[in-house]
Amino acid sequence: MKYPAAIAAFLTLMSGPGLAETPSHTHSNMHQHQTADVRTPVEPGQGAFASIQEIVELLLKDPGTDWGRVNLEALRSHLADMDNVTLRSRVEMEPLPDGARFSITSQHPDVTGSIRNMVLAHSLEMSGAYGWSLKAEEAPKGAVLTVTGRTEDASRIRGLGFIGIMTLGMHHQSHHLAIARGDNPH
Repeated sequence: MKYPAAIAAFLTLMSGPGLAETPSHTHSNMHQHQTADVRTPVEPGQGAFASIQEIVELLLKDPGTDWGRVNLEALRSHLADMDNVTLRSRVEMEPLPDGARFSITSQHPDVTGSIRNMVLAHSLEMSGAYGWSLKAEEAPKGAVLTVTGRTEDASRIRGLGFIGIMTLGMHHQSHHLAIARGDNPH
């Protein structure tokens, strides 16, 4: 056998304490397992689910949460829009001397709606950041986003591309919490 020491070490680790124990499924015990046992997975398995789970934990810990206004379905819908734009849209870039124009489209009506929701809102939220102007308009199968700045920023804008521009600004997390709380962050 080529790697006997590695296999022996692996088997020793796998036969350690806790593996034969029956796991408890209470939240506090699961949290203890996640922080105390490096063999317990911490990823919930899907990004949108993880985002919602994180928001739920914040809402549960906040005694000021107005449960009559909480709208996790709105957050789920927003995350579906993010997924559609990130994974199911087609993007064409037209270089400009001071930036780029991005045409974001889809043949699927649900994705077209997601494109419009995300691009129009993001341009309003981020225009002016980094000294750049973001202007968005609806297009027949989606939207057009024009991002311009100083001439020396043009290569950065084109290098980031559409999806890089969409990630700018750490407002997404607070934005998700506002949606879940029943606020309209737009």
